[in-house]
Amino acid sequence: MAHIQWTSDLDTNIQVIDNQHRRIVDYINQLDDVNESKNPAEIEQVLNDLVDYTLSHFAFEESLMEEAGYPFINGHKRVHELFVKRVSDFQQRFKMGEDISRELLIVLKSWLINHIKSDDNDYVSLVQSNLTQDSKKNTDGWITRSVKKFFR
Repeated sequence: MAHIQWTSDLDTNIQVIDNQHRRIVDYINQLDDVNESKNPAEIEQVLNDLVDYTLSHFAFEESLMEEAGYPFINGHKRVHELFVKRVSDFQQRFKMGEDISRELLIVLKSWLINHIKSDDNDYVSLVQSNLTQDSKKNTDGWITRSVKKFFR
């Protein structure tokens, strides 16, 4: 299956978020690679790493939106929750011995691209504005504090 290629239309222009999205793309591409090996231990490790990192990203992104006063945060959180449940279902099916790799990769690739381009794009201007104001007020801004908190 073809790897996800990062393109400029996936950029939010919030560097920390774009870096995290790129890291998720790397994990999805890595999952695609290990899927070829058919080694369940390798697949499980990459899948677990992808899920762990994505959960941290979601928490970070949600705290960014909360800090900025994004009015549709509850809906965005719900989208994240539904995605986490869907991926957890894939993990359970995998643990029961089902070959979910191809289906999972299709879901991950399409979901991530659509989510970035639509759901994430909705909060960008408000968050950018908040980050600009925050950087003018603090020497150790919200981003720096939060990255330390979520991505030690």
